[in-house]
Amino acid sequence: MKIQLCGARLCHPRPAAAGERAEVDSKYSDAVSGENCCGWSATQPRPVRNCGFTLIEIMVVVVILGILAATIIPQFMGTTHDAKVGTAKSNVAEIEAALERFYIHMDRHPTTEEGLKVLVEAPSGEETKWRGPYIKLLRPDPWGHPYQYRLPGTRHSSGFDLWSRGADGSDGGEGEGADIGNW
Repeated sequence: MKIQLCGARLCHPRPAAAGERAEVDSKYSDAVSGENCCGWSATQPRPVRNCGFTLIEIMVVVVILGILAATIIPQFMGTTHDAKVGTAKSNVAEIEAALERFYIHMDRHPTTEEGLKVLVEAPSGEETKWRGPYIKLLRPDPWGHPYQYRLPGTRHSSGFDLWSRGADGSDGGEGEGADIGNW
């Protein structure tokens, strides 16, 4: 049995099969004419009826959704940058830990020329000491730029500097363009 909403009333008559007397629910039919709320008799085949939304109704719903989106979406715009900064900080900490493991096995930190690629590939001439890969994949920062590495560091003179250049992709910067490093 199929239930259909036509206008404001519920229509669910049971059409009669061949040779069977039609059952007409008195709750949904006119006792005199035998017609149901959609205007057709239970003994006759059901006519096609256009029960749907008008263009005006659809446009009103679209406008309301647009207004809701315009008020809600700006609240989440700042969270994207915060999430990228958090990811960059986490990645810097992960790479820093991998560099420390490299130091334990190789008795040295990678040179600036070797860079971070020695965490995934053995340095030439030292394949026997290398116990890597120390990280599975050397990913770019959340803004698509490679992480930077320098030995000796300018901020850590006895160690190394490891940083992301931030949203602006250049060294230094303030606010959303600030560098994110191990300092």
